Amino acid sequence: MVAPPYDIEAVRRDFPILEQKVNGQALVYLDSAASSQRPRAVIDAVRRHYETSHANVHRGAHELSVRATEAYEDARACVAAHIGAEDAAEIVFVRGTTEAINLVAGSLGKAHIGPGDEILLTKMEHHSNLVPWQLLAERTGATLRFVDVSPEGRLVLDDYARMLSERTRLVGVTHISNSLGVINPVREIAALAHEAGAFCLVDGAQAAPHLALDMGALGCDFYAFSGHKMCGPTGIGVLWARRAILEEMPPYQGGGEMIASVTLAGSTWAAVPHKFEAGTPNIAGAVGLGAAIRYLNAIGLDAIRRYETELLGYALERLGEIEGLRIYGPTDERVGVLSFTYLDVHAHDLATILDQRGIAIRAGHHCNQPLMEHLGVDATARASLYLYSTFQEVDALCEALHLAGEIFCRSA
Repeated sequence: MVAPPYDIEAVRRDFPILEQKVNGQALVYLDSAASSQRPRAVIDAVRRHYETSHANVHRGAHELSVRATEAYEDARACVAAHIGAEDAAEIVFVRGTTEAINLVAGSLGKAHIGPGDEILLTKMEHHSNLVPWQLLAERTGATLRFVDVSPEGRLVLDDYARMLSERTRLVGVTHISNSLGVINPVREIAALAHEAGAFCLVDGAQAAPHLALDMGALGCDFYAFSGHKMCGPTGIGVLWARRAILEEMPPYQGGGEMIASVTLAGSTWAAVPHKFEAGTPNIAGAVGLGAAIRYLNAIGLDAIRRYETELLGYALERLGEIEGLRIYGPTDERVGVLSFTYLDVHAHDLATILDQRGIAIRAGHHCNQPLMEHLGVDATARASLYLYSTFQEVDALCEALHLAGEIFCRSA
């Protein structure tokens, strides 16, 4: 066990929800891949916004509207700097990763994808990066193709390279699998997509909380992520795209804010990113996301990554000692998203037993039904680590799993 690069107890004190007990036990929150917890800095930022500055943005001359607009656009600039975007106008605020991908499918798909074209995805995609493309393929006559996943839990890149062709219009890939925890080589994937003349979209929902991002270095065309998985509020997310691409894409939704002018005969569109932000946005959500990014940067993304890597190694070692437990995904080039099966205990039963000891994990298909089928299981249990998770919580998980195994064996 290695000393953390930051004061883990001080970090945990920043998260008031972690101080409670569940079912009479100290809360062990191991479900951050589904939704992380929020530090006081984020809670306070949202509260201050509502108490001092709430008004609609971009359309008022009074002081509160000016404050709200400045805070909203400051959050956009904060996101742009955080992910290495060249221009804050490349940041489109959306409800989350799901809406970001639907925006690209609905807008880019309408303009660039038609009958006989191919959309290349992988068998490890979250439903958010699968269902929108299925809907688009149904509307346009395009074909979906899927890159295989190896028994170890990695993308078969030779398979991917063979599947690319002049018919490929878009490649969609998750940066980090929400079931396998594997970090995919998106820079290489994007480069190969561009050689084939295709766009590359990356689902960054699981990567944004854990990795330092640089859009220029990654080389993709679209990057989507959610605030609520990286200490921010729910209902706010980001679509990053190259400005030239955004300017060519038609609007995703119509209404207020996204127009330059409207007559009864027709309308013209606002400049990006406002062309894609119809209606009143989630202003407080954007403010909270900016506060979350500043919080993470104050601790240091490199320090967080070092700590999580040490914690992951410990978790893999401890869980690997439990007879009858199988972890899915590789042991390296991954983050602390640990999907597993244990004996013949159904994942939902396992999660229920652990909950009685105050341990929160995920159970089910994790919006990865095709991947579960590929793995030959209907569900897995999933424990996910984050910057506030501890070695002691890993121990608590393992102790509870041993207890669950004993209960199951007695009842079998």
